[in-house]
Amino acid sequence: MSIIGTFTPTKDGGWTGTIRTLTIDVKARFVPNDNRDNDRAPDFRVFAGRSELGAAWRERTSGENPRDYLSVRLDDPSMVEPISAAMFEAADGGMAQLVWTRRRLE
Repeated sequence: MSIIGTFTPTKDGGWTGTIRTLTIDVKARFVPNDNRDNDRAPDFRVFAGRSELGAAWRERTSGENPRDYLSVRLDDPSMVEPISAAMFEAADGGMAQLVWTRRRLE
């Protein structure tokens, strides 16, 4: 599990911060999607500058102590394949971390 981003909340209910990997270093914004036209539409759109970089959906972990998180999918023509990650808010609500884990091949 690697932390690839840190974010702080915005006044409009979104998040702003930076995504950093060996090949990506961008300031990004999670903007609430006020135009959701169906239940499968993303809750947030992710932007780097004016370019849309991905989307995020509200989810909840299972188990004894469930946590809310955002399921994030980042994609861009410059990427070999999309990045799937999860964003978890800190208990105090003052920041969130974008976490990436390599999928296991079975």
